[in-house]
Amino acid sequence: MAVHAKHIIVHGRVQGVGFRYFVQHVGNRLGLCGNVRNCPDSTVEIIVEGETDKISDLIRKVESGPALSRVQRVDVADIPVTGAYGSFLIEGW
Repeated sequence: MAVHAKHIIVHGRVQGVGFRYFVQHVGNRLGLCGNVRNCPDSTVEIIVEGETDKISDLIRKVESGPALSRVQRVDVADIPVTGAYGSFLIEGW
């Protein structure tokens, strides 16, 4: 099982709607590691490490988002695995 890492930026109505908590819950449920945070430009940034199929599952869930969100676009890029995360956290809390 190879570990991969992705940098994800989510655009739309994704702040103030429980989006970070949603991502943290899904990430932990899937056994992924990383973090999620709000950005000053009203996007949400996600760093995730784990198995490719589980990361794909997370991305599919993120594209839908929680009920009050309106995801317009999801940008995904490969990044190097750092192994710096032990669980899935909300940054800044």
